[in-house]
Amino acid sequence: MLVAILAHFAVAAMLPTIARRWGRGAFVVGGVLSAATLATLLLFYAQGAFGDPATPAEQTVQWAPSIGLEITLRIDALSVLMSLLVSGIGALVLFYYACYAKRGDKNVARNSSLLVTFAGAMLGLVLVDDIFSLYLFWELTTVCSFLLVGGDGTTRRSRRSATQALLVTAAGGLSMLLGLILLATAAGTVRVSEIVADPPPGGLLVSVAVVLVLTGAFTKSAQFPFHFWLPAAMVAPTPVSAYLHAAAMVKAGVYLIARFAPGFHDLPAWWIPVVVLGLWTMILGAVRALRQNDLKTLLAFGTVSQLGFLMVLVGSGGFVSALAGATLVLAHGLFKSTLFLVTGIIDKQAGTRDVRHLSGLGRRWPFLAGVATLAAASMAGVPPLLGFVGKEAALEAFLHGGALGPAVGRIVLIGLTLGSALTVAYSLRFLVGAFGTRPAVDPLRVDAPKALFVAPVVVPAVASLVLGLVPSWVEVLAGKYAAGYPSEEVRYHLALWHGISVPLLLSALVLATGYLVYRATWVVRRFAGRLPRALQAEPSYLATVGALDRLARWLTGRLQVGSLPVYLGVIVVTVSVVPTLGLLGGLDGPTELRFADSWTQPVLVLMMLIAAGAVVLSRRRLTAVLLTGLVGYSIGALFVVEGGVDLALAQFLVESLTLVVFVFVLRRFPAAFGKDRPRSAQVRWIKAGIAALGGIVVAVLAVLVSGSRSGLPETSHEYIARAESEAGAHNVVNAIIVDFRAFDTLGEVTVLAVAAIGAASLILSAHRQRRRPDESLGGADELQDDLPAENGSGHEEGARS
Repeated sequence: MLVAILAHFAVAAMLPTIARRWGRGAFVVGGVLSAATLATLLLFYAQGAFGDPATPAEQTVQWAPSIGLEITLRIDALSVLMSLLVSGIGALVLFYYACYAKRGDKNVARNSSLLVTFAGAMLGLVLVDDIFSLYLFWELTTVCSFLLVGGDGTTRRSRRSATQALLVTAAGGLSMLLGLILLATAAGTVRVSEIVADPPPGGLLVSVAVVLVLTGAFTKSAQFPFHFWLPAAMVAPTPVSAYLHAAAMVKAGVYLIARFAPGFHDLPAWWIPVVVLGLWTMILGAVRALRQNDLKTLLAFGTVSQLGFLMVLVGSGGFVSALAGATLVLAHGLFKSTLFLVTGIIDKQAGTRDVRHLSGLGRRWPFLAGVATLAAASMAGVPPLLGFVGKEAALEAFLHGGALGPAVGRIVLIGLTLGSALTVAYSLRFLVGAFGTRPAVDPLRVDAPKALFVAPVVVPAVASLVLGLVPSWVEVLAGKYAAGYPSEEVRYHLALWHGISVPLLLSALVLATGYLVYRATWVVRRFAGRLPRALQAEPSYLATVGALDRLARWLTGRLQVGSLPVYLGVIVVTVSVVPTLGLLGGLDGPTELRFADSWTQPVLVLMMLIAAGAVVLSRRRLTAVLLTGLVGYSIGALFVVEGGVDLALAQFLVESLTLVVFVFVLRRFPAAFGKDRPRSAQVRWIKAGIAALGGIVVAVLAVLVSGSRSGLPETSHEYIARAESEAGAHNVVNAIIVDFRAFDTLGEVTVLAVAAIGAASLILSAHRQRRRPDESLGGADELQDDLPAENGSGHEEGARS
């Protein structure tokens, strides 16, 4: 499957060229690639090429084997299920986009390339098995989403929505990375499958890591309190919303929960946030959906609600809930992509998505209305569609408590029943609002969409019906994934008919209650959604961003003051305090520590300390430079005492050149430092304290690191072995600097050369600037002679000024 991932990136790179030649045909090329990926997955899985859950297929690509970095692909039931969804819906969306985009659309090249890149990133995300590759593909989907939502950036709304989505999901991604690193450290492996198979024992570290991973999943899948970015992202074109925000990107968080839940579902730090926030998100999103008039925004809040539903199912643990969750992941991708694409057709043909302006489309487009009815019925859980099969399994999962226990399980069951009833209500609102006839609105007279435009919409809707009639096809994948959970001594199979049972009666109750809620939508629209400001997500986000902005301005105003000593002081303090706390915690004390090897060492060190202290007290610039040089020469003398003659010569050379340069520069400066001001002595001692802090930290770390070293690393042995044979050097340090790491030295020389060129340019520019005023004044006076007489006095005053 690595070939499929790389093929997506390669085709994405070629699509801008294809778009310049064939225009909207670029979407067709991308759709063919996704369709080929789908066909390959189905063919290989039908032939048993991916193995069984006990021995899933793996593919490892060595990246940097000497340090253990590799990219591992793991193909099991869950990854195949997600790959089928990503490639199948991706192919349909790309074919649909070829009809949706206007002829001559300047964004064809950009959007087609980004969508195919996103498809490759999603395939990589669901197939990789190491935490670093997982994070890499995770953030790649975030970047693609930002670029697709923002579009060409011509509107303020698109820029704001894209930035909002980027900030929320990228912050969650960083949180997830930290959590994954903590889990990998505790488990002793970076392989996700190994962490889940043998999770580290629960403790404070693991609990913190789990919460951080959940934060990343919640931000990506728009769970409360991070849900607000998803409805705002609906400024993107409808095909983009259908793919990213219905079938693919928002499923990444659900996939992450589903991947880690088998190992951590019994931890309170895991299941409590998943269940509580998932249920609240399901209910809140459904209520907000009932308040919307824009069809696309209604579907967006419906997606938020459904994602909360999926989070509860795949994260709570238990065989039946996992089976229901995997089934509804597939069902949601099918019916929600259909409804988004139908909304795109309505918007394209009618010029509006507002239900207050739509009327009579069901009579004019009966076929499209029938397709939308299939999808909405699957979303509402109406038999015989796949959504009903998955929802009945979900009710069965918590009927007897499931993995959460009887008490919690019944509370969850009540919440899911309420959320499902609200889902029925907003499904009816979408269907009637889009295709019903409003008495107060004249029926729209619009042309029927072309067959090629409607064809991609039909496929997922029909798939929902077919898979609902034959749910055993879904259980081939969903059942293998659910086998990784405890079975609770219940063997449940997906079926359209389980007889007269409590879940069936609850399904009927859900449909009836949902219809009543729809009929009383005016009550919900009037009173619902009035949350306290503290519980409103977007105002909290805006307040947080505003506070960060004010903090950044305050901090920048105090640090970026144009003073080189301040900059150096901030750097020294930061480097001394922040990394040191972590380094000291992992270092042992030196095993052997001697005061000195000879009497000359303490004498030279004392000389350095006296010279360094005298620099702080000196009032003349040349004296300070000479004392600084004395420190450098004392260090060179220490090299001589330790036998590093080559290093001593280099040190003496550098100090001598530095002194010469300083002397030349000081000719342009006053002999003494500026006159003391009231705070100058205090500032001087603050600088001395910062310098002493930096020096002490470096010295202590040097002693601890060198004393705790148990042996030379493998790289050092290689340097020693190859120094004479390959570099002809008996001094290993010289061989490392000059030969083995010559590129580092070359880079340093390049940096110095660039700095020298920049300094010379500034000096020459300043020299020319000092001469320019006289020249410019003369030019102005000469120009004055050519000006009209009536304006002469005014221009003369301007030229002289």
